[in-house]
Amino acid sequence: APEQAARMKKLQEQEKRQKVEFRKRMEQEVSQFIQATGEPRRRFQPMNKIERSILHDVAEVAGLTSFSFGDDEDSRYVMVFKKEFAPSDEELEAYRRGEEWDPARAEERRRLRELAAQQEEAELERGPAPPGPPNDYKDKYRHLIGSEAAKAAARTMEANKAYGC
Repeated sequence: APEQAARMKKLQEQEKRQKVEFRKRMEQEVSQFIQATGEPRRRFQPMNKIERSILHDVAEVAGLTSFSFGDDEDSRYVMVFKKEFAPSDEELEAYRRGEEWDPARAEERRRLRELAAQQEEAELERGPAPPGPPNDYKDKYRHLIGSEAAKAAARTMEANKAYGC
């Protein structure tokens, strides 16, 4: 038991040192990123939950915006953005879907959404559609029943007294 306790303590100290070293390394990378003028965002390699939380903390202290992306625990990564280049909701959704952000494609989607909204607004201005089916069943089956068949059948109908009509 004392040996196990000593081993556990040693492992905990080693883990703590690794976390401190990782934090220092991330602080250096984030400071390099801040000093790089042409880089609006930086994507880091996939990392575990603890490392991601350390990186998020470092980014927050540095005044940056950070987000995690990826589906499962092994492939989650962090992207850090400079405040002046903060991502839009559409950009974040693209990263969440695993796609690369394309501003031209986003502009096209926005234009299509606006067009659809204008069409919907125009339909609302026209008012509701008249009630009833969109087409007349008589037109569909005219070749079977003819145009005067229903009227002629109604004129010749006689009550069947056996059924109480």
